[in-house]
Amino acid sequence: MKVNNLKCFSSVIVLVFLAVTEMNAQSPVGWRGSERDGFYHETGLLKTWGEAGPTMLWSIDDVGKGYSSPVIVNDRLYVTGLDNAEEKEVLSVYSLDGKNIYRTVYGTATTASYPEARTTPTIYGDKAYVVSGAGEVVCINIADGNIVWKVEGNTLGRSTGSWGTVESVLVFDNKVIYSPGGNQTTVVALNAQNGEIIWKSRALGEHSSYVSPLLINHNGHKSIIGATGKSVYGVNSETGNIDWTFDDWGHNRGNQEKIAPNTPLYYDGHLFFSFGYDKGSFMLKLNDDATQATLVWRNDDLDNHHGGLVVVDGIIYGSNWINNGSGNWMAVDWKTGETKYNTTWNGRSKGSIITADGMLYCYEERRGAVGLVKVTPEKFEVTSEFQITLGEGPHWAHPVINDGVLYIRRGPALMAFNIKN
Repeated sequence: MKVNNLKCFSSVIVLVFLAVTEMNAQSPVGWRGSERDGFYHETGLLKTWGEAGPTMLWSIDDVGKGYSSPVIVNDRLYVTGLDNAEEKEVLSVYSLDGKNIYRTVYGTATTASYPEARTTPTIYGDKAYVVSGAGEVVCINIADGNIVWKVEGNTLGRSTGSWGTVESVLVFDNKVIYSPGGNQTTVVALNAQNGEIIWKSRALGEHSSYVSPLLINHNGHKSIIGATGKSVYGVNSETGNIDWTFDDWGHNRGNQEKIAPNTPLYYDGHLFFSFGYDKGSFMLKLNDDATQATLVWRNDDLDNHHGGLVVVDGIIYGSNWINNGSGNWMAVDWKTGETKYNTTWNGRSKGSIITADGMLYCYEERRGAVGLVKVTPEKFEVTSEFQITLGEGPHWAHPVINDGVLYIRRGPALMAFNIKN
């Protein structure tokens, strides 16, 4: 009787897990967590750190120049960077104590400004999927680092803005989603096993932006949400049909391209977009079958540069763009767009943000401060902070949390900190 009950209970657990996976439907491991929303499902984490910060477990300085985030699967860590000549992009794989296992050169860096590796690997089954700054979509066998297939974005009419291709590909249902932009197509779905084209969306005739797309499941309708240099859009994930576009971003600074680096947030039938350079942010509402999107509100205070945003208990948290060297930290009401706070962080700049276990983790991009911040719309309350001194260049990589460890990257350096009780 106990055995039967255990089997029944196990079956229920499996079914629940599959239902949740199907409902959320994101790439299992990759950019900004399982849902691409900066939310890490960890518990038992420290609520304060010592004056020197949490204990550093290890650090390495050979991941290569890059702004991408690490990805942890089982007992391995995957991260991209440039080679020593700073011409090629490399996937480096480490054990969880920082020992290198192998490196694979997978593509060519962009020749545009800021050529550092920007793609965070997406792990799907036994494969890693990356895209180079030159627009090569690459599938790598994670057991040995061998390249399984590669698709050149230029064969798809790739057209980019000023900084080349900046994308962490979306992988689901045996599809790899890539956004070449241009006059041939806007978004393509490639077969995850062999790289063959499954579908191509129609072309909007607009260059790609810098957004890693989002998959949503709205009332049973799976849509891919992304952006070009002029529009945001929703694509039917089965057919590749572009169901809707929206191009009224608000402020237009002359003919300057609209620079969209942030994956949007989805919650309760609504989509939130925020982009820097005085473009502000806006909320769209989807109709029942996700074929139309209408404007709900705008907020001109929150124009997030490229640090990402999180939503917790109906409040959006992140930083805004004042100029390339400064920005405030903000909280905005999800339903109304009302600014709850808009404040400096002890004179520090803007940066990236993630959340876990009821706290915000903020990584300031100029001086490298890492702050542990209370989740409250009342004020930006830092409970603890410490300084990143290793590495070089701007602190642009988004933090990652896995199994009670906080991973921080700065250029070629990667650090692991214990943040578990």
